[in-house]
Amino acid sequence: MASMASSNTYHFYPNKFKSKVYTSKSSFFPCIVSCKEQEQQQPQQDENTKQMGRREIILRSSEIAVLGALFNFRHVGKKPKYLGVQKNPLGLALCPATNNCVSTSENISDSTHYAPPWNYNPEGKRGNVSREKAMEELLQVLKSTKPDKFSPKIVEKKDDYVRVEYESPILGFVDDMEFWFPPGKKPIVQYRSASRLGNYDFDANRKRIKALRLQLEKKGWASEDTV
Repeated sequence: MASMASSNTYHFYPNKFKSKVYTSKSSFFPCIVSCKEQEQQQPQQDENTKQMGRREIILRSSEIAVLGALFNFRHVGKKPKYLGVQKNPLGLALCPATNNCVSTSENISDSTHYAPPWNYNPEGKRGNVSREKAMEELLQVLKSTKPDKFSPKIVEKKDDYVRVEYESPILGFVDDMEFWFPPGKKPIVQYRSASRLGNYDFDANRKRIKALRLQLEKKGWASEDTV
């Protein structure tokens, strides 16, 4: 009898337990639905997490690739074989067809590539200035002037010739700049500045020449087209 009373307790007091059962069901129902939704969404979330993980890996790989490319750029661009004083005709090399080179050897009608020579004793106003003295002044300006924050490195020097490599601060691109004191009594300096890579330099070589010339003008030099 005790067991029967115990088993039928709920049925003897339906009103007492009805609200509690109903309340219990209503309070648990959202949890049940929410839990089921979470269970259904969990695989999708896991898949999204995996996809985000893949995207992150791809992005990181791309960043590493870019950094690697940038690192390699610091070592690209071989020294051109035609640098130095050419024998026939005597002088520095002409520019290629690309728009990243300036040379005093070009024809004056070529406004893209031509630049006038420098005169380190215009009209003799500086008195007796030797070539050796002019070379010292040139080297001093080359070492102290860094146009566009390019780092100059004198890699070759002779009595009448100097070659400087300018390396860009970020990518490490190298531009070659040459200076030549031609034979004769005229106090002239020929020069050539060119980028090793690319087709355009955004006037970097011409701006470099101007920056150097402005510093040399403080020492009494002048552009030959103004003499």
